[in-house]
Amino acid sequence: MTKITCITENTAQFGSAFWGEHGISFCIETAQGSVLFDTGQTAAILLHNLALLEKSLCDFDVIVLSHAHNDHTGGLSTVLAQRPGLPLYANPDIARPRFIRKDGHYQFIGLPMSMDALGQFADLKLSADPVEVLPGVWTTGEIHERPELEGRGPNLFVPDGEGWRPDPYLDDLSMVVETAQGLVIVLGCCHAGLLNTLAHVTRVFERQPIAVLGGTHLVSAEGTALQHIVDVLRTAYPALHLYPNHCTGQRAYVALSSALGDYVHPCPAGTTITFD
Repeated sequence: MTKITCITENTAQFGSAFWGEHGISFCIETAQGSVLFDTGQTAAILLHNLALLEKSLCDFDVIVLSHAHNDHTGGLSTVLAQRPGLPLYANPDIARPRFIRKDGHYQFIGLPMSMDALGQFADLKLSADPVEVLPGVWTTGEIHERPELEGRGPNLFVPDGEGWRPDPYLDDLSMVVETAQGLVIVLGCCHAGLLNTLAHVTRVFERQPIAVLGGTHLVSAEGTALQHIVDVLRTAYPALHLYPNHCTGQRAYVALSSALGDYVHPCPAGTTITFD
């Protein structure tokens, strides 16, 4: 049995004691171990929600980072302070500094630790290729082919010599979990693009996924671009269950739900999905 639990997300289960924040963290549990996928924006909310789930940082065997942005890595320093030496998987480009432009100024939003510090506190395992972090639990590796819409933010930049350029999101990766029911994808922000990620996983793992959970970064998608994504999902992935959250956006969630009906499910903090 495989259990995937949303620890941290923008929203929390209605009427529950879970806290929400702009960020993502998932727990992926299999018979072979547990993976912490991203750490949310703050350690306080990560630890609070873990306690409600009757879990602790000691329960995790590995940690995987979807990309460098601080709404996915903000709790990292606390995690590694409590679990020094924990194997940490990510794309090598996660070391690149990331910034957001606000009111003409560039604000750092990358990793909360330097790579030197990260190497001291974690067992770093950086690779652009798919990696099996536990039996049956993989990273997607870098998603090279991106013909479809990427999950881009207009104000997200990286340094380029003396200037700036749009973030290429080379570090963006997702998780692929092999369950008895089929492949399940767990997304961080999906900056590589939802359709690109689905095509990559189908190509690399030679079968289509049955479910996708996490941030789809469709918050800026609209009009014909959003309709195209909905149409491809409906025709190319007709049996795919979607659990979109975080950076999906209300407009995209409504469009997906209206078109795909019972195949679209909410996924606030505290949600657990079990795959037998």
